[in-house]
Amino acid sequence: MPKLGKTPKKKFVPIVEEAPPPSPAIYGRSASWNPANRFEKLHVDLGDADVVQLDPSDDEEKPRRATQFFRDGTRTIIARNSSPDVGFETSLNPYRGCEHGCIYCFARPTHEYLGMSAGLDFESKIMVKTDAAKLLESELSSPKWKPQVLVMSGVTDPYQPVERKLRITRGCLEVLAKFRNPVAIITKNRLVTRDIDLLGELAQHQAAAVNVSVTSLDPELQRVLEPRTSSPAARLETVAALHAAGIPVGVMVAPIIPGLTDHEVPKIVEACARAGAQFAGYTIVRLPWAIAPLFEHWLDEHFPDKKQKVLERIRHIRGGTKLNDTRWGFRTKGEGIFAEQIRSMFEVSCRRYGIGGRTELSTAAFRRPREQLNLF
Repeated sequence: MPKLGKTPKKKFVPIVEEAPPPSPAIYGRSASWNPANRFEKLHVDLGDADVVQLDPSDDEEKPRRATQFFRDGTRTIIARNSSPDVGFETSLNPYRGCEHGCIYCFARPTHEYLGMSAGLDFESKIMVKTDAAKLLESELSSPKWKPQVLVMSGVTDPYQPVERKLRITRGCLEVLAKFRNPVAIITKNRLVTRDIDLLGELAQHQAAAVNVSVTSLDPELQRVLEPRTSSPAARLETVAALHAAGIPVGVMVAPIIPGLTDHEVPKIVEACARAGAQFAGYTIVRLPWAIAPLFEHWLDEHFPDKKQKVLERIRHIRGGTKLNDTRWGFRTKGEGIFAEQIRSMFEVSCRRYGIGGRTELSTAAFRRPREQLNLF
């Protein structure tokens, strides 16, 4: 019998797993499988194809992967970031996982910390922070909070489909408007226009800006690349609606996928500028951890003829041999001739169509309602 003592520290060994052979894509999903969680030694991937039909003669279509939502019992809502590659220090994420299901999403590996997969799990098992607004009010009320720009969201989209029903993001905006704390939003969903009233209220104090992410103007590509996001036309309409409401609005041409979407950069900048975008930014696709095999598998399913070119271009931008580069200063923009071409094309397009620098948000109007009440 073994002696009782301290439990040995678990050593995490990355699991190397090859993608399955190309198979029919799942309708409404960009990922069609669940790669192994790099923190788990045991991995069983049961997908829609494994559903057993009790009656073999039944020709009805097998059920599709439905989205499940789980309560997130987090006790804090403001996340802090120290990366020099990110232009903000604090962010707020109402959701973990994202039903938008963008195949390239750099946030996919965060689902592995929850014991799930970066593949189908990430886009079909969503953690929702139902107490987000209450937690936010508590943190902003604390004297420890130093007024600064909060980004929604730093990881997943705050306006993914379930937000229409749960209204967690709107609840957080109501708190931010109450405190007049500045907020910058990044989204692919025109649902953001629902909250023009709150954003407009904040914008009066130079405390709100919205970045609409546009990856492609091709609706066919968008449907398989970002299956549950708003169409390119709807995103341009979103830019126009926000601009008309007096809310500072820009475009994130992100991520640019070399060999697949890089040629669209000038057209995207032009279309967004005509719609009213005032500022712009871009990033080049990142493929950390499980995203690389997921992305390769997606290319096999949808663009097998372009797969080799796309992967070679990405490797060239990432130093010549790798699909990902974790170095600060290089992971979002890359290096080499193709990275330089993308940078130059983006900058020239911005100058040509009158896109300026980012709007500076202000904390001057910040207030704590309870402190004001105490004065009376």
